[in-house]
Parts: sequence; structure tokens; C-alpha cells
Amino acid sequence: RGIRTLSLRLERAQANALELAKRLSTHPAVERVRYPGLPTDPAHKRASEFMKGYGAVLSIDVKGGPEAADKACNSSKLVTHATSLGGVESLWERRHRWSWESPSIPKNLVRLSVGIENVEDLWADIDQALQASQR
Repeated sequence: RGIRTLSLRLERAQANALELAKRLSTHPAVERVRYPGLPTDPAHKRASEFMKGYGAVLSIDVKGGPEAADKACNSSKLVTHATSLGGVESLWERRHRWSWESPSIPKNLVRLSVGIENVEDLWADIDQALQASQR
């Protein structure tokens, strides 16, 4: 994760995140996409005022509750089910897993830290995992 390649990694990860956010916003297994790069996001206008890019982390609310969100996370093959941010690999996890967590965190919220993999490979994996979550 050297500083010499940071700008290249961030550029690719942000481009991937924006593309995935756009696709996820129309996916039938997704209730909501949370990403400031989408014009429909409540934070879009404010983020556009001071950000050059919108970052590489997005969140989705998976239809079907926490069980479906867990099933999606466990059904991926390329995206790893783990907590970490800023790496070159894509990772995701369901956020609200413990009883002591804030009730403001939706129980079906999945956070995705997008890496620099091929966006088509990422989409294929995420799409099949979300489809599996609805079965």
C-alpha cells in the first residue's frame, strides 16, 4: 500500500465504486445504495462541493433483512467477507451484527470497500451473491 501508487489505486477504486453504485441502484435485491457519488444520494450536493472523488466505500441495504445480507456476504467468491478499508482487494460485511450497536444502523446494511479488481469481475460476483441472497 505504498504512497507511490496511492493515486492510481484510489482513482481505480473510486471509478469501480461509482460504477458498482450505479448498477446496484437498480438491482432487484437492493433496497438502497448509500454513496455520495450518486446524484440521488442526500449527501451528493455537499460532497460535490469539496470532494474530487467520492471514495471507494459504499453501502447497500439488502432486501430480505439481516439473513439475506449475511447470505449475500457469504455467497461471494471474489469479494472477501471481512472488515478493512483502503486495500487493493474488495471486502464487504454486514455492519449491524451485535445487540449493543446503534439502532440507527440498518440490520441489512452491507458496507463494501471497493478495490482495484476488474469492475466486470466484481459486478459478476456481487450480482450472483445478491441473487443467492434472495433464494
